[in-house]
Amino acid sequence: MLGSVRQHELAAASDLLNTRLQKEISERKNAEGEIRRLNLELEQRVVKRTAELQAANEEMEAFSYSVAHDLRAPLRHVMAYVEMLQKDAGPSLSEINLEHLTTISQAVKRMGDMIDDLLAFSRVGQAEMQKTECNLNQLAQETLRDFQAGTKERNISWKIHPLPSVRGDHALLRLVLVNLISNAVKFTGTRTEAIIEIGCVPSGDGETVIFIRDNGAGFDPEYAGKLFGVFQRLHSRDEFEGTGIGLANVQRIIHRHGGRVWAEGVVDGGATFYFSIPKQNGVINGP
Repeated sequence: MLGSVRQHELAAASDLLNTRLQKEISERKNAEGEIRRLNLELEQRVVKRTAELQAANEEMEAFSYSVAHDLRAPLRHVMAYVEMLQKDAGPSLSEINLEHLTTISQAVKRMGDMIDDLLAFSRVGQAEMQKTECNLNQLAQETLRDFQAGTKERNISWKIHPLPSVRGDHALLRLVLVNLISNAVKFTGTRTEAIIEIGCVPSGDGETVIFIRDNGAGFDPEYAGKLFGVFQRLHSRDEFEGTGIGLANVQRIIHRHGGRVWAEGVVDGGATFYFSIPKQNGVINGP
């Protein structure tokens, strides 16, 4: 009698175990099915997003083509007529009218420069990143050579500290240095002795921080947040020429590297511009 009860209990336990196993198998199959469904949905979203990005890139390319051809054509016409007037009617025009023609010519040139800078700004966002080891010491020296001819008549004291190597897009990081050094050269133009310093700030926050400092015109720190916007200028064009897109390009490039940009300045007391590259991008060595 006791053995029969024991067998009944064992059978009941076996049935319960089988039921639980069947339930677990069923739940696992359901989970696997849900995972497959989610994977498929994710793949479909990726395909859709890729198509949307491709369409956006094609739209941007069409916009760039329109800017390059459709907007430049009327500018060329305006410039051609200005040159014709200056040549044919110049001797008979008053001094004030000749000044008007010069103003028109300068405005057309400025508009052409703005179009070129807008195209460059759009291409920065479209260009595929080609990350390699970038020796910032060599990159800075290469960039400075580009400024030798234009600054040989000026008294500029260059202070270049040892810089680290990082992993990034060589061409885009060179454009960052070109824009920041160009700014320093431009805004120290009124100084008898310009001082431009390039170096690396010690940082324990998982990023490499580079700075470019000058003793130029500086800026009101209250408006520091506007510096990196497209067409944002804190100085009049009469004081310093430019279109106001260079720093926007700097910010866009550094953001694509996962870094950040910021600036410090004092009116008539110089400025310091910083950019960072996250160390997880692959810092190779330091100064």
